[in-house]
Amino acid sequence: MRLEGLELRRVAMPLVSPFRTSFGTQTAKDILLIRAVTADGEGWGECVTLPDPVYSPEYTEGAVDVIRRFIAPALAGARLSGAHMIGETLAKFKGHRMAKAAVEMAVLDAELRAQGRSFARELGAVHDTVPCGVSVGIMDEIPRLLDAVDEYLDEGYVRIKLKIEPGWDIDVVRAVRERIGDGVQLQVDANTAYTLRDAQHLARLDEFGLLLIEQPLEEEDILGHAELARILSTPICLDESITSAQTTAAAIGLGATSIVNIKPGRVGGYLEARRIHDVAMAHGVPVWCGGMVESGIGRAANIALAALPGFTLPGDVSASDRFYRTDITEPFVMKDGHLAVPQGPGLGVTPIPEVLDELTTWTQWVPM
Repeated sequence: MRLEGLELRRVAMPLVSPFRTSFGTQTAKDILLIRAVTADGEGWGECVTLPDPVYSPEYTEGAVDVIRRFIAPALAGARLSGAHMIGETLAKFKGHRMAKAAVEMAVLDAELRAQGRSFARELGAVHDTVPCGVSVGIMDEIPRLLDAVDEYLDEGYVRIKLKIEPGWDIDVVRAVRERIGDGVQLQVDANTAYTLRDAQHLARLDEFGLLLIEQPLEEEDILGHAELARILSTPICLDESITSAQTTAAAIGLGATSIVNIKPGRVGGYLEARRIHDVAMAHGVPVWCGGMVESGIGRAANIALAALPGFTLPGDVSASDRFYRTDITEPFVMKDGHLAVPQGPGLGVTPIPEVLDELTTWTQWVPM
């Protein structure tokens, strides 16, 4: 495989409504896209960094810098037989998993398009559709939240995830559970907002029959999560703490997690995400696919990943209109609570040129 260059492109996509978590509020998404151009064609990748280092140490300007200064030159001087070699080639650079993942995704898309193979087939998908969950952000008042939950259930979503933080947790979850009943799958996501001192408070969530509580403590506090798991009956699911197959195996072995959220950007790419899936399956631990408010490019890849056999819980693979009135690809439309897995070559989707141009705020060509 001969890489001719990478096009870096930033697009500004307004959200249909503000999305608030314990670490901040998004009203628009500044997305970094990567177009990998090879001798045999091109492919697309999406970087899931945020503008500021609040979810992870990575941020968008940093990803641009590391791709230009380190990743592109390293790949220019490498002999690549395929996208599977990108992780090994870039291993000498510490961290920057989201930047690496975006480049690997673009090169893998180009490779699979040239071969006429789909992302889903390459990853090992066994399903043609995947169930859709929706993530509901923190709001100003509970009645507004209940209205939003009602709307998502009416649209067909089969699982509700509530963002929580201190002061927006027990009463909120109680109100939602009372509104939707016991038959709807419900889980919560703390995004590291608590400490082990909050264990007894978090144990009050046990009465609501939740699927899981996601990342209640700081990402480095694996032992704290193991201790919390012994106190709560609600299953602990790790998100930010999971950065590789190695950390996954360690967290499972220590009893810190009984469910794993896999976000490909966070772990360095879809090939590492598949390895995490395999490790979890070997330990009998269910996984689900997390979302980072992706455009149709990242959404297509996430849907393909969520079709693997170990993804037994609904993920954050919502329809395009959950976040965007206009996507940069043909929109993903939910049917009966599910999304179809793209079957075309590569990701199975490409940006719509006129939409992409309208939303683009910056581009740069990085030759190899």
